[in-house]
Amino acid sequence: MPLSFLKKRKSPLWDRIHSDDATRLRLKYDTYYHIFEDQSGTKVVKDGKEFVMLSSNDYLGLSNHPKIKEAGKRALEKWGSSTTGARLANGGRIFHRELEEKLADFLGKEACHVFSAGYLACASSITGFADRKDLLFADKNLHSSLWSGIKLSGARCERFAHNNPDHLREILEYEDDSVEKIFVLEGVYSMEGHIAKLPEFTKLAEEFRAFVVLDDAHGFGVLGNSGRGTADHFGMTDQVDVLCGSFSKSLAGAGGFVASTREAIDYMRSHSKQTIFSAALSPASCACAQAALEIMQEEPEHRARLQKNLDRYRSILSGLELDTWESETPAIPIVLGEKEKVYYFWKALLEKGIYAIISIAPGVPPGKDLIRTAISAAHTDEDLDKIEDALIYAKTKI
Repeated sequence: MPLSFLKKRKSPLWDRIHSDDATRLRLKYDTYYHIFEDQSGTKVVKDGKEFVMLSSNDYLGLSNHPKIKEAGKRALEKWGSSTTGARLANGGRIFHRELEEKLADFLGKEACHVFSAGYLACASSITGFADRKDLLFADKNLHSSLWSGIKLSGARCERFAHNNPDHLREILEYEDDSVEKIFVLEGVYSMEGHIAKLPEFTKLAEEFRAFVVLDDAHGFGVLGNSGRGTADHFGMTDQVDVLCGSFSKSLAGAGGFVASTREAIDYMRSHSKQTIFSAALSPASCACAQAALEIMQEEPEHRARLQKNLDRYRSILSGLELDTWESETPAIPIVLGEKEKVYYFWKALLEKGIYAIISIAPGVPPGKDLIRTAISAAHTDEDLDKIEDALIYAKTKI
């Protein structure tokens, strides 16, 4: 018989895992981590049933573009599946440099660095520049990737009310003038669909000599000349010190980028653990992103179709008197305010063959529980008809 004192003691962490309420509720109501068996355009198949996808970030509808798929195939054939190393060491290839040069030129910046994930890029836009002596000023509704970067930087952080330059000014007036200040903003806030008040924020940055970091994951491809993003939309590319973003939205791929001056990008490459210790962007992902970037500039009809679909969708939501949190972009929330209402609304959409995403507190502010929806250029008139019918039905369930 084994001696009791030799038995392995069970870690208390297992009790926490076993009794976690958040996991229990998620599994009970089956709201997340769904698996789709098939996909074609805006249609996905789950458990044998077809749905129109109403929560994709594929704003320009490029995920099935033949030129992008062909570019990915060619890269896979020539370069294989991975460069199997970090850019600092052995992972850099000529196609990384080519994409970075094209992106920098498109965005109106001197240089760019690409990452294997948008999350890494956005975190690096902070960790690559900020240190413990600095003071960060962050919109309270920033994406998780930016909060990760803020925490990892070790710098002190002051939060200001969402998209509120007046509140930021109040905070700034109490701070030491000699401390290095960094503003952290999003161009488009993906949960709310709000566009940053960039003219006001950059004016404050000039007055208080602050460094400006702008995450434009959801503005890139949607706003500005040919999709150059939020800074270009306002004519303020030069006033933004660092731009970061993702390839998984308008470019319908994987990966991310940071763009700035050449000196700043070289500095980030020396200090960002997110690039120093991460594998380089894969050959196929790099090729797909470059092809999508070219299509975005050469085929303006995708943005035109997106705007047409967006106008109709907004009209549908307005006619149903649904609260869209004053969204200005293709990311449009349907704010219902109560978890129970959100759940029943979501279930009703599923019944009618529409797939959307639930977002509840603490993921959103209390009283702002919502259905997160997003319109794509790929949505057809028939898709929008079906979406309208489903929304009418779902509203009767709350």
